[in-house]
Amino acid sequence: MDIVIFVLEALVVLGCIVMGTRAGGVGVGLWGGLGTFILVFVFREVPGSPPAAAMAIILAVVTAAAMMQAAGGIDWMVAVAARVIQRHPKQITLIAPLTAFAFSVGAGTSNIIYPLLPVIYDVSYKNGIRPSRPLSLTVVQSGIALAASPVSAAMAAMVTLTEVAPYNLGLTQILAITLPACLVGIIVTALVVNRMGKNLEDDPAVQAKIASGELADWRSDARTVSTTATSAAGTAGAGTTSGSGATVAGTAAPTAPSYTARGRNSALTFFAGVVAIVILGLFPGLRPSFPAEGGDAVPIDMTTTIVMVMFVVGVLILFIGRPDVTTVPDMSVFKAGMISAIALFGIAWLTATFITAHEEVIVDTIGSWVNNYVFIFALAVFLVAALTTSQSTATRTIVPIGLAAGLAPGIVTGMWAGALGGVYTLPANGTQIAAANFDLSGTTKLGTKLFDHSFFVPMLVLSVVTIGVGTLIGAIFFR
Repeated sequence: MDIVIFVLEALVVLGCIVMGTRAGGVGVGLWGGLGTFILVFVFREVPGSPPAAAMAIILAVVTAAAMMQAAGGIDWMVAVAARVIQRHPKQITLIAPLTAFAFSVGAGTSNIIYPLLPVIYDVSYKNGIRPSRPLSLTVVQSGIALAASPVSAAMAAMVTLTEVAPYNLGLTQILAITLPACLVGIIVTALVVNRMGKNLEDDPAVQAKIASGELADWRSDARTVSTTATSAAGTAGAGTTSGSGATVAGTAAPTAPSYTARGRNSALTFFAGVVAIVILGLFPGLRPSFPAEGGDAVPIDMTTTIVMVMFVVGVLILFIGRPDVTTVPDMSVFKAGMISAIALFGIAWLTATFITAHEEVIVDTIGSWVNNYVFIFALAVFLVAALTTSQSTATRTIVPIGLAAGLAPGIVTGMWAGALGGVYTLPANGTQIAAANFDLSGTTKLGTKLFDHSFFVPMLVLSVVTIGVGTLIGAIFFR
């Protein structure tokens, strides 16, 4: 009878995840809440603990980041990233994704890559480099970048799971695994992507567009292509809004937005907060200590630390950047963060209820599968990320199961980082659509058979390499 109940409840959990995925956005959280209701009221299971700590981190970080965006901070970040990319045109397939990775990690959001896409197209095409190479890798790197960001929603979900006993894997230990793994993954994938597709001079489709006058010839036309790219993007119809407020497809978009001193200072203040969080995680003695149950003084946890630091950052930005606080709820960072918070709340509550009710079965049965075939865990994270297109949802759904099954937290973290790249398995994300629309050469494709798009192979290589390197680091140093 127990196994029947287990299977029925597992079907409820899976069904709610699938239905939430179909609904998208806040629908993931709503279906998670419905699943929790069914487990509690129908199957009479004790409700699990809602992810209050992760929610607190997301709300604090998103508020500070939205304040920075309202002050013009993301515009400054985009301008700096664009200059870096333009200074190294021949190495754009490596430089563009690494630059986007650095700013995605620092800001805790992948929204920054939207306004970079036309810049990447311009620079690559004018230098005779197939645009799909840097564009595809720049897009898919954001799938794993949030696993290396101290202030992303995915990291908020992860650190609240691993920093507690008996795992005791804090923020700095997680970053020590994910950062090098992600960087190696991007570098290796860039080498692979550089060999993908024909060179522009050998591509008959590109040459046909040049012959018909539809596309400027980079070899003979010294004009910048940005004007053409901008006008074409106006008819592309994707209508995706960038993190800086510029529309990247659907209307004309600048290659690099202008910025103000207040915007620059706001971004630097936010980055200083990120650095402070990392330092406080690395040196627990810097945090205030208070007596615990045993009588010994212990530093406050990183969840509380992150929340307080981000609120301080928000107040500093209020004075330094002087944003209009009434516009903060309208910022794209704020909206995306709230959607992530709602989705995380519902789905995490559902999985917590299910795992608490069947922890013995999970440890004994699923634990033996995972321990015998370790990469089943990575596959599970990858598939949930692909279905939900949400790194934080995949984290709260699968990571608790891997930890409960007895996997070492270092190994869990290493595989988790790379498996989050699964969000780009299907060509359904806004960044994928925007990249394809900006590529006037037509080399970046969304495909027609789900897996034949330009992002699939880079995503797969990036995920596999990052999983492998992350697992190795976790197994050697954090087992």
